Amino acid sequence: MRTSAPRLFDREAIARARARAERMDHEPFLVCAAAEGIAERIESAMRSDGRALDLDSFPQSAAILNRFGDIWSRAHLDENETVCCDESGFALATSVLGLHFVNDVPGVLMQLRRMLSPEGLFVGAMIGGESLRELRSAIAAAELEILGGTSPHVAPSVDVRDAGNLMQRAGFLRTVSDVERTTVLYKGFDDLIYDLRANALSNTLIARNRRPLSRRVRESAIAHYRRTHTESDGRLRATFDIIYCVGHAPSP
Repeated sequence: MRTSAPRLFDREAIARARARAERMDHEPFLVCAAAEGIAERIESAMRSDGRALDLDSFPQSAAILNRFGDIWSRAHLDENETVCCDESGFALATSVLGLHFVNDVPGVLMQLRRMLSPEGLFVGAMIGGESLRELRSAIAAAELEILGGTSPHVAPSVDVRDAGNLMQRAGFLRTVSDVERTTVLYKGFDDLIYDLRANALSNTLIARNRRPLSRRVRESAIAHYRRTHTESDGRLRATFDIIYCVGHAPSP
């Protein structure tokens, strides 16, 4: 399926970021937190057992979801954002942070909904809300100061209300959306960047500047970050919002 939605994300860059994250010897804490959140919502909303489909999960999240039994089929998105899976009629579908870098979210959700059996359940998690607001503001301030303009470095995020609307547009019923916020404290700027790479949250926007931050911009961004987003003990504060979406496929 070729989407008509604006293309914000570079699928090849996403694949490279994902491959690098899976090679790193570092637990992707956001991925694991999102998988745990999805598992909790499955337990409260799942009405019947059956086959399950998962879209683009990390190995760590797959291990968490496998507590529900070895009933999972794996799907992935191709370069045209088609959900690649030869089966349908699933009782459950999940996506652990797989929708964050999707150009046509309603289109992908609609594909997943069509793969569910009647009354089948979808539970997904995506990065959204105020995530990385500190990093976004620090880099923007540095680029304005040094370069006189800004370029995108952090992906745009949906809020919890937008997420509910996307689910409804895709045809899901009895939708519920909620958000959980985590504030993480880092010893230094490099620790934050390392964590983002471990969770495959590198900059994959098509409009991104392909060159790394210059030394002057980087140093200015760190200075802005320390002035405005530092705890009393000197650690840097970073906000992460995980938005959860739950919905059911229609009955016949």
